[in-house]
Amino acid sequence: MIFKQFYLPCLAHASYLIGDESTGTAAVIDPQRDTDIYIAFAAEHALRIKHVFLTHLHADFVAGHLELRDRVGAAIYLGAKAKAAYPFTPMADGDIVEFGRVRLKVLETPGHTPESISILVYDLAAAGATDGAQPKAVLTGDTLFIGDVGRPDLRASLGWSASQLGGMLFDSLHTKLLGLPDESLVYPAHGAGSLCGKSLSKETFSTLGEQRRTNYALQPMSKEEFIQVVTADQPDAPSYFTYDAVLNSEERPTLDETLARVNPMTLEDVLALQEVGAQILDTRDPAEFASAHLKGSINVGLGGQFATWAGTVLDREHPIVIIADPGRESEAATRLGRIGFDHVVGFLDGGLHSLQSRPELTVTTERLSATFAAELLASNDAPLAIDVRTPRERQMKHIAGSLSFPLNHLAENLGSIPHGRPLLVYCAGGYRSSIGASLLQRAGFDHVSEIAGGIVSWEAAKLPVE
Repeated sequence: MIFKQFYLPCLAHASYLIGDESTGTAAVIDPQRDTDIYIAFAAEHALRIKHVFLTHLHADFVAGHLELRDRVGAAIYLGAKAKAAYPFTPMADGDIVEFGRVRLKVLETPGHTPESISILVYDLAAAGATDGAQPKAVLTGDTLFIGDVGRPDLRASLGWSASQLGGMLFDSLHTKLLGLPDESLVYPAHGAGSLCGKSLSKETFSTLGEQRRTNYALQPMSKEEFIQVVTADQPDAPSYFTYDAVLNSEERPTLDETLARVNPMTLEDVLALQEVGAQILDTRDPAEFASAHLKGSINVGLGGQFATWAGTVLDREHPIVIIADPGRESEAATRLGRIGFDHVVGFLDGGLHSLQSRPELTVTTERLSATFAAELLASNDAPLAIDVRTPRERQMKHIAGSLSFPLNHLAENLGSIPHGRPLLVYCAGGYRSSIGASLLQRAGFDHVSEIAGGIVSWEAAKLPVE
């Protein structure tokens, strides 16, 4: 048996390919939308991908099940309670897909979503393997993470309450997964950084015994206590989560079809689109963006959690035009396509170099050292410090006198920020502050600067925090 985990750091997403060398057959579980990695790996190992499973209709990314269906003819499998507009095989408790010496057995584990499943992986070539053999691993999707469990509040807009799904999740964990042996390997669909939970570990696999000992949500407690614990203090989910969950149940264009529409554009064409409401997305590093950028553009750098933040601050109603370092335009469009943002209409040909003859179109964002920022904040004409970190981060420490406007809620609170006063934006390290500063500039705030290096550099300079 061939077992391969693929990990996508930007979305903290894990997917899997399981193959059988004797038959040359493989299955892919929870694929990302750009599927070249699976097809290339399968070719290297003389495998053909015949099966593709979704453990649930994912909310935080668009899965690549339709791409694998159309590219290699893979059959699609979903949980028996799933509803989808494309043909699929529904998988209920105990249903099996077997090829050669590989057996995949489904457990229905609702809770994160109603149709969630987990998949037991058996290596039938192992010594003594029989129908009563123990599984080699369990792929838990978003039901059980390393250090956490799936949040049960993401289907509220689709008619399910967090309490309903929380109760299902408790039952799934205790009647299905926790009955497996301690040595069972646990492979989830997400790791640290995902918004599908609140305490996910940076580890990408574990054992059930280790999770039984260390996972806060698996400690002894009543169902009511469990629901209260797992629904408390969950991070805000971006608005695109519901959109992606629905999109994963529909027929839609493949990523290749979407990317074929992304073409180079002249500066004049970009400006014309901007004039009628297009979103200009500058994907360069925050320091490069600060030194010069097209007025009205939004900075979300490719070097951070690009897809998550782009999906948070951009909307789906207006077309997107990309500005990128030459050669990285396709990467930006692909990463947007992973979350279903298929309304990229093109990219500025030549990137920011196209603006060299039009300096009147560019603006800058001053990035201040922590020491100089502290001097300004102590002066008579002090700027207003804007903290765009999460409430939890701010509660731990913040700069005295600053106001809290978490980045994911900044756009809706622009009316609460005074226009006549200079603004000084900060975050943890400088990535989110650049996004925030660009949103403020786009909204008409003229005197916007940011603390280079964020509160990390502030503390490194031995400056006080509260």
